[in-house]
Formats: sequence, C-alpha cells, structure tokens
Amino acid sequence: MTTDTDSPIQPTVWPPYRVGFLLIDNFTLIALATAVEPLRMANQLAGTELYTWKLLTADGEFARASDGITMVPDASIRDETHFDLVIVVAGINVTRSFSTKEVNWLKQMGRRHVLLGAVCTGAYVLASAHLLDGHACSAHWECLEAIQEDFPRVQTNNRLFTIEKDRMTCTGGSVPMHMMLSFLSRRHGKDLSNAVSHMFICDRVREESEHQPMPIHPRLACAQPKLAEAAQLMEANIEEPIELKELASLAGVSSRQLERLFLKHVGCTPSRYYLRVRLSRARRLLKQTSCSIVEIASMCGFVSATHFSRCYRKIMGRAPKHERMELYGEHQSAGGPVDLASASFEALRRARTEPTYGTVLSSRSG
Repeated sequence: MTTDTDSPIQPTVWPPYRVGFLLIDNFTLIALATAVEPLRMANQLAGTELYTWKLLTADGEFARASDGITMVPDASIRDETHFDLVIVVAGINVTRSFSTKEVNWLKQMGRRHVLLGAVCTGAYVLASAHLLDGHACSAHWECLEAIQEDFPRVQTNNRLFTIEKDRMTCTGGSVPMHMMLSFLSRRHGKDLSNAVSHMFICDRVREESEHQPMPIHPRLACAQPKLAEAAQLMEANIEEPIELKELASLAGVSSRQLERLFLKHVGCTPSRYYLRVRLSRARRLLKQTSCSIVEIASMCGFVSATHFSRCYRKIMGRAPKHERMELYGEHQSAGGPVDLASASFEALRRARTEPTYGTVLSSRSG
C-alpha cells in the first residue's frame, strides 16, 4: 500500500504493541469497532504486526452490547495481564454495569504503569478506580454529570478526546476512531495515520481540541449560530439559571429576536427550552447518581424539591421518585406478546433506563 505520493509507508519498526479492550456489560458496539479498526488497518498498511489486541471480560464470559449483540471475549482479566494499553469500553447504564473485579484489575494495571484509556462512558469506570484523579478526561456528554458529581478530583472537559502521557479518554460514536488516529500519528507519524483515515473514507480527522456537540441539532446550530450560542449558555448555567434578558444579551440578540428564533426553529419559547434542559440534566442525575432528590433539585436550579417534582411530573410525565424506582423494577412491554430473544427488544428494554430515553428536547414532545 502506498500513499498518495506513491512513497511506501515505512513506519519505524516496533515490537507488537499489546492492547486489551475491557468490555463492560452494555458496552456500545460502535465505540469498540471504531477503536479496534484503526489498529487492524495500521497493521495491514504497514505490512507488519504493529499491534495485537484481545477482548477481555471480568470472568471470560460473553459480554452483551447495548444493541443486544453478544461478544465472545478472547480471555478473562484473570488470565491476561501483559498489555501496553488497556481501553475500557462501556455504554449504557455504566454506573451499574461493572463490578469491583474490573476496578481492582484496572488498579493493578495502573500500578504496572500500563497506558489506560476509555471510550464512550468507560471513563466512569476508570474514575471509579481513582485512575483519573488529577487527570483531564473526556466522556460522552450524558455521562459527564455523573463523573463530575461522583468524582470531583477528575478534570472533566467537553472535548472530543483527551490524550495525556498515561491516559487517553474520548466520547462515543465514531470519535474513538479519531482518538486512535491521533494515537497512531504520535507513535508512527502522520503518513500512516492519514493512510488509515483514507482507507476508512474519513475526509477529515477531528482534532483533540474540538468539542462534542451538545443535544441541539447540529444542522440547526450551523444555520442559527445565535440560537446555538443561547442553548450552550443554558447548558453551562443550570445550577444558577440566568435571566432570559441577560441570556439574549450574551448571545448578541434582543429578547424578542431570541424568542422568535426559538419559536421558529425549536417550536417553543426560550424559557420552556431552558426548563427542559434543566430537567434533562436532572433525569441523568436521577439515573446515574445516588444524589437525593433535594440535592438534584438544587443542582438543577430549582428553589425547592416540591417545585422541582411538580415541574418534572408535568414535563417528563412521571414523578422523580418513580424515575429512580424504574431502575430497580421489572420492565414490562407496552405491547402484546414479544420474542424475549429478540436483540432489538432487549436493546429497547435496556434503553428505557437510560437518562435520554424519550426526552428529546422539543416542545412538540411536551
């Protein structure tokens, strides 16, 4: 394989770099695939085994992805300890999907000075092992609040990915590929990294400094930057909400212009959108942390737990306490008979306990 200039890719000869992917139950399959594939392609293009990798689980048993597909691991963490890099792959329900076995093994890897990484929500598992204390950390946006509240010594950020000397973390979706491309570039140079991206029809390698988009439609953000700016200000000021007049001023528009933008493009007033932003964060905290309802009400800018519960029930359709109770209850199908072996049904069942299930930020849904 040659580059666009027909010069052979000849990376420095390295001993095979050993990578372990620790699969946490409910992991996101796309995050695993986009982290592994750049290593495979790097080997192919270099014509030598630059990387080896293994899939690991706590007991060597299969791991179920968030889409219901099961993966057979190569080994148990009890059997494999010789790695240069270990990446934690997690997904939905991360706060309840791992055990002390994985945490203790990761601590062991840390003591051996193994490079540690995480994709999607895997940073929460590393943080639970106190392996991110004092480190910068990227994670999927719906997991950031849980890390911030449970592990205040972790330096969370909203960047797509973060690579430090001995830690590398990233958000979800296709972003692990970009983190791994950056990793390849640092180890072997840009020629190999660029060639891998070309093979994946990746027209732009995303930079570490780029921020992950928050839950406002990206096309809307491009078309209406003032609207996006106002929405980002709302996301950044939840515990102490700012007045809409000040919000408009900070976004560089008048209050009337801001209201027209929201009504036209989002279908609701700025105040209703702001309320849903705060309630959505409350939902994530209810699902992912053990904070009390009183504490969550305060974190999300409500004057009292009573006011919070009333707003939550009106907009979300259920009381906060019922939201939390669902995590530990049985989930029944809303329809008729279902094939319990169906991967799609299993994925839907699991999704119902997720913070973002059924909470698209639009007044048209509430």
